[in-house]
Amino acid sequence: MGRLVDGEWKSGWEYGKDADGAFKRTTTAYRNWITPDGAPGPSGEGGFAAEAARYHLYVSYACPWAHRTLIFRKLKGLEDLITVNVVHPDMLEDGWTFDTGFAGSTGDTLYGKPFMRDIYIKADSGANGHVTVPVLWDKQRETIVSNESSEIIRMFNSAFDGITGNTDDYWPEHLRDDIEPVNQRIYDTVNNGVYKAGFATTQSAYDAAVDPLFDSLDWLEERLAGKRYLMGDRITEADWRLFTTLVRFDTVYHGHFKCNRARIVDYPNLWAYTRELFQWPGVSDTVFMDHISRHYHYSHDTVNPHRIIPTGPRLDFGAPHGRGHLAAA
Repeated sequence: MGRLVDGEWKSGWEYGKDADGAFKRTTTAYRNWITPDGAPGPSGEGGFAAEAARYHLYVSYACPWAHRTLIFRKLKGLEDLITVNVVHPDMLEDGWTFDTGFAGSTGDTLYGKPFMRDIYIKADSGANGHVTVPVLWDKQRETIVSNESSEIIRMFNSAFDGITGNTDDYWPEHLRDDIEPVNQRIYDTVNNGVYKAGFATTQSAYDAAVDPLFDSLDWLEERLAGKRYLMGDRITEADWRLFTTLVRFDTVYHGHFKCNRARIVDYPNLWAYTRELFQWPGVSDTVFMDHISRHYHYSHDTVNPHRIIPTGPRLDFGAPHGRGHLAAA
Protein backbone atom coordinates (compact mmCIF):
# COMPACT_ATOMS: atom_id res chain seq x y z
CA MET A 1 0.00 0.00 0.00
CA GLY A 2 2.79 2.43 0.84
CA ARG A 3 2.62 5.87 2.40
CA LEU A 4 3.87 9.41 2.03
CA VAL A 5 6.73 10.56 4.25
CA ASP A 6 7.35 14.31 3.98
CA GLY A 7 5.97 14.27 0.46
CA GLU A 8 8.02 11.27 -0.68
CA TRP A 9 6.42 7.93 -1.53
CA LYS A 10 7.56 4.90 0.46
CA SER A 11 6.22 1.62 -0.90
CA GLY A 12 5.51 -1.48 1.13
CA TRP A 13 2.58 -3.22 2.79
CA GLU A 14 2.25 -2.19 6.42
CA TYR A 15 -1.03 -3.59 7.65
CA GLY A 16 -0.96 -6.40 10.19
CA LYS A 17 2.56 -5.59 11.39
CA ASP A 18 1.65 -5.01 15.04
CA ALA A 19 3.18 -7.35 17.60
CA ASP A 20 -0.19 -9.00 18.30
CA GLY A 21 -0.89 -9.49 14.59
CA ALA A 22 -3.95 -7.22 14.69
CA PHE A 23 -4.99 -4.81 11.95
CA LYS A 24 -4.97 -1.16 13.02
CA ARG A 25 -6.72 1.35 10.78
CA THR A 26 -5.04 4.73 10.45
CA THR A 27 -6.95 7.94 11.09
CA THR A 28 -7.85 10.36 8.32
CA ALA A 29 -5.92 13.61 8.10
CA TYR A 30 -8.27 16.06 6.35
CA ARG A 31 -11.36 16.95 8.34
CA ASN A 32 -12.74 20.20 6.89
CA TRP A 33 -16.44 20.62 6.11
CA ILE A 34 -18.46 22.03 3.26
CA THR A 35 -21.24 24.14 4.77
CA PRO A 36 -24.00 26.17 3.10
CA ASP A 37 -22.26 29.51 3.74
CA GLY A 38 -18.66 28.39 4.18
CA ALA A 39 -18.68 28.74 7.96
CA PRO A 40 -16.42 26.29 9.81
CA GLY A 41 -17.88 22.88 10.48
CA PRO A 42 -17.34 20.63 13.50
CA SER A 43 -13.63 20.30 12.66
CA GLY A 44 -11.03 21.88 10.42
CA GLU A 45 -11.21 25.35 8.94
CA GLY A 46 -13.91 27.33 7.20
CA GLY A 47 -14.07 28.73 3.70
CA PHE A 48 -15.65 25.75 1.94
CA ALA A 49 -19.04 27.03 0.87
CA ALA A 50 -21.53 24.81 -0.95
CA GLU A 51 -21.33 25.84 -4.60
CA ALA A 52 -22.15 24.10 -7.87
CA ALA A 53 -19.18 22.77 -9.86
CA ARG A 54 -16.64 23.69 -7.17
CA TYR A 55 -15.98 20.24 -5.71
CA HIS A 56 -14.63 16.99 -7.07
CA LEU A 57 -14.68 13.47 -5.65
CA TYR A 58 -11.89 10.95 -6.07
CA VAL A 59 -13.07 7.39 -5.41
CA SER A 60 -12.48 3.72 -5.94
CA TYR A 61 -15.49 1.66 -6.95
CA ALA A 62 -13.95 -1.18 -4.94
CA CYS A 63 -13.65 0.71 -1.65
CA PRO A 64 -16.65 0.49 0.72
CA TRP A 65 -15.74 3.83 2.35
CA ALA A 66 -15.67 5.60 -1.01
CA HIS A 67 -18.85 3.77 -2.02
CA ARG A 68 -20.72 5.55 0.79
CA THR A 69 -19.98 8.90 -0.80
CA LEU A 70 -21.09 7.78 -4.26
CA ILE A 71 -24.39 6.59 -2.80
CA PHE A 72 -25.02 9.91 -1.07
CA ARG A 73 -24.03 11.83 -4.20
CA LYS A 74 -26.70 9.83 -6.01
CA LEU A 75 -29.38 10.00 -3.29
CA LYS A 76 -29.01 13.74 -2.84
CA GLY A 77 -28.99 14.66 -6.52
CA LEU A 78 -25.42 15.98 -6.52
CA GLU A 79 -24.19 14.38 -9.72
CA ASP A 80 -24.36 17.61 -11.72
CA LEU A 81 -22.73 19.59 -8.91
CA ILE A 82 -19.84 17.33 -7.88
CA THR A 83 -17.63 15.71 -10.52
CA VAL A 84 -15.96 12.32 -9.98
CA ASN A 85 -12.82 10.45 -10.94
CA VAL A 86 -12.37 6.72 -10.38
CA VAL A 87 -9.02 5.04 -9.73
CA HIS A 88 -7.91 1.71 -11.15
CA PRO A 89 -8.97 -1.22 -8.89
CA ASP A 90 -5.41 -2.49 -8.44
CA MET A 91 -3.62 -0.99 -5.45
CA LEU A 92 -0.02 -2.20 -5.69
CA GLU A 93 3.42 -0.69 -5.06
CA ASP A 94 2.32 2.75 -6.21
CA GLY A 95 -0.94 2.69 -4.25
CA TRP A 96 -4.07 3.91 -6.03
CA THR A 97 -3.34 4.91 -9.62
CA PHE A 98 -5.16 6.72 -12.42
CA ASP A 99 -4.38 4.00 -14.95
CA THR A 100 -7.35 3.77 -17.32
CA GLY A 101 -6.71 0.17 -18.34
CA PHE A 102 -9.72 -1.23 -16.45
CA ALA A 103 -13.27 -0.47 -17.60
CA GLY A 104 -14.76 2.29 -15.45
CA SER A 105 -11.44 3.78 -14.38
CA THR A 106 -11.46 7.39 -15.53
CA GLY A 107 -7.97 8.75 -14.99
CA ASP A 108 -7.45 12.14 -13.35
CA THR A 109 -9.45 14.57 -15.48
CA LEU A 110 -8.51 17.60 -13.36
CA TYR A 111 -4.71 17.48 -13.52
CA GLY A 112 -3.72 14.41 -15.53
CA LYS A 113 -1.73 12.98 -12.62
CA PRO A 114 -0.67 9.31 -12.70
CA PHE A 115 -1.13 8.52 -9.01
CA MET A 116 -3.59 9.33 -6.24
CA ARG A 117 -0.64 10.34 -4.08
CA ASP A 118 -0.02 13.24 -6.48
CA ILE A 119 -3.33 14.76 -5.39
CA TYR A 120 -2.25 14.60 -1.74
CA ILE A 121 1.10 16.19 -2.64
CA LYS A 122 -0.67 18.93 -4.62
CA ALA A 123 -2.61 19.76 -1.47
CA ASP A 124 0.50 19.57 0.72
CA SER A 125 4.00 19.15 -0.72
CA GLY A 126 5.14 17.66 2.60
CA ALA A 127 2.20 15.32 3.05
CA ASN A 128 2.52 12.36 5.43
CA GLY A 129 0.47 9.21 5.85
CA HIS A 130 -1.51 6.73 3.79
CA VAL A 131 -3.10 7.79 0.51
CA THR A 132 -6.72 6.80 0.84
CA VAL A 133 -10.01 7.33 -0.94
CA PRO A 134 -12.48 8.94 -0.93
CA VAL A 135 -11.00 12.40 -1.32
CA LEU A 136 -13.27 15.42 -1.54
CA TRP A 137 -11.34 18.07 -3.48
CA ASP A 138 -11.91 21.82 -3.75
CA LYS A 139 -11.18 22.87 -7.34
CA GLN A 140 -11.20 26.54 -6.38
CA ARG A 141 -8.66 26.39 -3.55
CA GLU A 142 -6.92 23.32 -5.00
CA THR A 143 -6.82 21.44 -1.76
CA ILE A 144 -8.42 18.50 0.03
CA VAL A 145 -11.57 19.31 1.95
CA SER A 146 -11.89 15.89 3.56
CA ASN A 147 -10.85 12.27 3.22
CA GLU A 148 -13.17 11.04 6.00
CA SER A 149 -16.11 9.24 4.40
CA SER A 150 -18.40 9.39 7.43
CA GLU A 151 -18.16 13.19 7.39
CA ILE A 152 -18.37 13.57 3.61
CA ILE A 153 -21.74 11.79 3.58
CA ARG A 154 -23.03 14.18 6.22
CA MET A 155 -21.91 17.14 4.14
CA PHE A 156 -23.68 15.67 1.12
CA ASN A 157 -26.74 14.99 3.28
CA SER A 158 -27.48 18.67 3.89
CA ALA A 159 -24.90 21.23 2.74
CA PHE A 160 -26.20 21.52 -0.82
CA ASP A 161 -29.94 21.38 -0.06
CA GLY A 162 -30.36 25.08 -0.79
CA ILE A 163 -28.96 24.56 -4.29
CA THR A 164 -30.60 21.26 -5.24
CA GLY A 165 -33.87 21.57 -3.34
CA ASN A 166 -33.40 17.95 -2.28
CA THR A 167 -34.15 17.94 1.45
CA ASP A 168 -34.17 14.17 1.99
CA ASP A 169 -32.53 13.74 5.39
CA TYR A 170 -30.60 10.60 6.25
CA TRP A 171 -29.33 11.97 9.55
CA PRO A 172 -32.50 13.39 11.12
CA GLU A 173 -31.91 15.28 14.32
CA HIS A 174 -34.48 13.38 16.38
CA LEU A 175 -32.79 10.04 15.59
CA ARG A 176 -29.14 11.04 15.98
CA ASP A 177 -28.77 9.79 19.52
CA ASP A 178 -30.14 6.42 18.41
CA ILE A 179 -28.10 6.27 15.21
CA GLU A 180 -24.71 6.90 16.82
CA PRO A 181 -24.38 3.70 18.92
CA VAL A 182 -25.64 1.61 16.00
CA ASN A 183 -23.11 3.25 13.69
CA GLN A 184 -20.34 2.64 16.22
CA ARG A 185 -21.05 -1.05 16.67
CA ILE A 186 -21.42 -1.61 12.93
CA TYR A 187 -18.22 0.29 12.19
CA ASP A 188 -16.12 -1.47 14.81
CA THR A 189 -17.32 -5.03 14.31
CA VAL A 190 -18.69 -5.16 10.74
CA ASN A 191 -17.37 -2.39 8.44
CA ASN A 192 -13.91 -2.53 9.98
CA GLY A 193 -14.39 -5.99 11.49
CA VAL A 194 -14.03 -7.74 8.13
CA TYR A 195 -10.67 -6.00 7.66
CA LYS A 196 -9.53 -6.92 11.16
CA ALA A 197 -10.31 -10.55 10.38
CA GLY A 198 -8.88 -10.48 6.86
CA PHE A 199 -5.60 -8.76 7.70
CA ALA A 200 -4.95 -10.58 10.98
CA THR A 201 -1.58 -12.32 11.05
CA THR A 202 -2.12 -14.38 14.20
CA GLN A 203 -4.87 -16.78 15.18
CA SER A 204 -5.67 -14.79 18.30
CA ALA A 205 -6.08 -11.54 16.33
CA TYR A 206 -8.34 -13.30 13.83
CA ASP A 207 -10.48 -14.87 16.57
CA ALA A 208 -10.78 -11.51 18.32
CA ALA A 209 -12.20 -10.01 15.14
CA VAL A 210 -14.33 -12.75 13.62
CA ASP A 211 -16.39 -13.59 16.71
CA PRO A 212 -17.65 -9.99 17.24
CA LEU A 213 -18.32 -9.73 13.48
CA PHE A 214 -20.74 -12.64 13.48
CA ASP A 215 -22.21 -11.65 16.83
CA SER A 216 -23.12 -8.35 15.20
CA LEU A 217 -24.49 -9.99 12.06
CA ASP A 218 -26.70 -12.16 14.30
CA TRP A 219 -27.79 -9.01 16.15
CA LEU A 220 -28.60 -7.25 12.88
CA GLU A 221 -30.54 -10.25 11.59
CA GLU A 222 -32.70 -10.17 14.70
CA ARG A 223 -33.09 -6.38 14.62
CA LEU A 224 -34.27 -6.48 11.01
CA ALA A 225 -36.85 -9.17 11.74
CA GLY A 226 -39.22 -6.50 13.05
CA LYS A 227 -37.87 -3.33 11.46
CA ARG A 228 -37.72 -2.50 7.78
CA TYR A 229 -34.58 -0.42 8.36
CA LEU A 230 -32.17 -0.15 11.26
CA MET A 231 -34.05 2.77 12.81
CA GLY A 232 -37.54 1.54 11.97
CA ASP A 233 -39.58 2.62 8.96
CA ARG A 234 -37.20 5.45 7.98
CA ILE A 235 -33.98 4.76 6.09
CA THR A 236 -30.96 6.60 7.52
CA GLU A 237 -27.21 6.89 7.07
CA ALA A 238 -26.82 3.86 9.34
CA ASP A 239 -28.39 1.68 6.66
CA TRP A 240 -26.17 2.99 3.88
CA ARG A 241 -23.04 2.65 6.01
CA LEU A 242 -23.91 -1.00 6.60
CA PHE A 243 -24.96 -1.68 3.00
CA THR A 244 -21.53 -1.12 1.48
CA THR A 245 -20.13 -3.96 3.59
CA LEU A 246 -23.08 -6.29 3.07
CA VAL A 247 -23.03 -5.95 -0.72
CA ARG A 248 -19.33 -6.99 -0.77
CA PHE A 249 -19.56 -9.70 1.87
CA ASP A 250 -20.30 -12.89 -0.03
CA THR A 251 -18.10 -11.96 -3.00
CA VAL A 252 -14.94 -10.99 -1.13
CA TYR A 253 -15.12 -10.95 2.67
CA HIS A 254 -16.53 -14.46 3.09
CA GLY A 255 -13.65 -16.15 1.27
CA HIS A 256 -10.81 -13.68 0.81
CA PHE A 257 -11.01 -12.33 4.38
CA LYS A 258 -11.90 -15.71 5.95
CA CYS A 259 -15.24 -14.40 7.28
CA ASN A 260 -16.75 -17.77 6.44
CA ARG A 261 -18.92 -18.77 9.39
CA ALA A 262 -21.89 -17.77 7.28
CA ARG A 263 -22.78 -15.80 4.15
CA ILE A 264 -25.21 -12.91 3.95
CA VAL A 265 -27.49 -15.10 1.82
CA ASP A 266 -27.73 -17.40 4.86
CA TYR A 267 -29.44 -14.61 6.85
CA PRO A 268 -33.00 -14.23 5.50
CA ASN A 269 -33.57 -10.72 6.86
CA LEU A 270 -30.11 -9.33 6.09
CA TRP A 271 -30.15 -10.76 2.58
CA ALA A 272 -33.60 -9.34 1.79
CA TYR A 273 -32.56 -6.00 3.32
CA THR A 274 -29.39 -5.95 1.19
CA ARG A 275 -31.48 -6.56 -1.94
CA GLU A 276 -33.89 -3.78 -1.01
CA LEU A 277 -31.09 -1.24 -0.57
CA PHE A 278 -29.45 -2.39 -3.80
CA GLN A 279 -32.78 -1.80 -5.57
CA TRP A 280 -33.23 1.71 -4.11
CA PRO A 281 -33.45 4.14 -7.07
CA GLY A 282 -29.98 4.81 -8.44
CA VAL A 283 -28.03 2.74 -5.93
CA SER A 284 -27.32 -0.21 -8.21
CA ASP A 285 -25.55 2.25 -10.52
CA THR A 286 -22.91 2.72 -7.79
CA VAL A 287 -22.11 -1.00 -7.40
CA PHE A 288 -19.27 -2.31 -9.58
CA MET A 289 -18.66 -5.91 -8.60
CA ASP A 290 -15.88 -6.32 -11.16
CA HIS A 291 -13.87 -3.55 -9.48
CA ILE A 292 -14.66 -5.01 -6.06
CA SER A 293 -13.53 -8.55 -6.81
CA ARG A 294 -10.50 -7.44 -8.79
CA HIS A 295 -9.25 -5.03 -6.14
CA TYR A 296 -9.41 -7.33 -3.15
CA HIS A 297 -8.15 -10.48 -4.78
CA TYR A 298 -5.43 -8.88 -6.89
CA SER A 299 -4.16 -6.12 -4.61
CA HIS A 300 -3.76 -8.05 -1.35
CA ASP A 301 -0.84 -10.31 -2.18
CA THR A 302 -0.21 -10.98 1.51
CA VAL A 303 -3.66 -12.59 1.61
CA ASN A 304 -3.81 -13.99 -1.94
CA PRO A 305 -0.17 -14.33 -3.07
CA HIS A 306 -0.97 -15.89 -6.47
CA ARG A 307 -3.51 -13.14 -7.26
CA ILE A 308 -6.08 -15.61 -8.57
CA ILE A 309 -9.44 -13.92 -9.14
CA PRO A 310 -12.22 -16.37 -8.18
CA THR A 311 -15.38 -16.68 -10.24
CA GLY A 312 -17.40 -15.56 -7.22
CA PRO A 313 -20.92 -16.53 -6.11
CA ARG A 314 -24.01 -15.98 -8.24
CA LEU A 315 -25.98 -13.34 -6.37
CA ASP A 316 -29.34 -12.03 -7.56
CA PHE A 317 -29.53 -8.59 -5.97
CA GLY A 318 -32.55 -7.87 -8.16
CA ALA A 319 -34.74 -10.61 -6.72
CA PRO A 320 -37.90 -9.43 -4.90
CA HIS A 321 -37.08 -8.50 -1.31
CA GLY A 322 -40.54 -8.57 0.27
CA ARG A 323 -39.71 -6.11 3.05
CA GLY A 324 -42.46 -3.58 2.35
CA HIS A 325 -44.76 -5.15 4.94
CA LEU A 326 -42.50 -4.37 7.89
CA ALA A 327 -43.59 -1.47 10.09
CA ALA A 328 -41.52 0.49 12.60
CA ALA A 329 -40.83 -1.35 15.81
